[in-house]
Amino acid sequence: MNLISRKLCFTLISIAVIFAGCTKKPRPTPADTTATGAGTGSALTPTSVGTFDQSAGTLQPRPEGYYEDADMIHGLLPSVYFDFDKSAIKQGERQKITDAADYLKKNTQYRMLLEGHCDWRGTSEYNLGLGDRRGQAVKQFLQTLGISMDKLQILSKGSLGASEKGTEEQMAKDRRTDFVILKK
Repeated sequence: MNLISRKLCFTLISIAVIFAGCTKKPRPTPADTTATGAGTGSALTPTSVGTFDQSAGTLQPRPEGYYEDADMIHGLLPSVYFDFDKSAIKQGERQKITDAADYLKKNTQYRMLLEGHCDWRGTSEYNLGLGDRRGQAVKQFLQTLGISMDKLQILSKGSLGASEKGTEEQMAKDRRTDFVILKK
């Protein structure tokens, strides 16, 4: 009898523990009451929120590839793209450099790093040199627009981060100079 009592007691305690640990699952929130609403198809992330434009009084979306920390802002200004194996600035890309100059004139506390990039073709040494020439070309153009040399730095990344054996479209995106705004 003692054995049966122990088994019964053990069974009752086990059942009590199982039911005590189970709680009702919360109901999912209907899509039409969430912050993004029904059918938006995207999650709300810090990069999708955007920045507040005080002059317009509206929330502006951040550009793709935007990154900001205490020292720099990357991706705020669009990149300048180049033809294969060239460092000459194309006519259609000059407005981007003019916009970068305007940004520096309005934000005199900042400096700018010009990062020269290349596609994967060519040796590492050649691509570092080409990336430097692309950065120099953008720097010279900015200087003709009245930007002081002490506000500009150049860093050649060469083919670092380039899409190896990528499509022509991917390689065209790798041939560029990026504007990185330096806060300090």
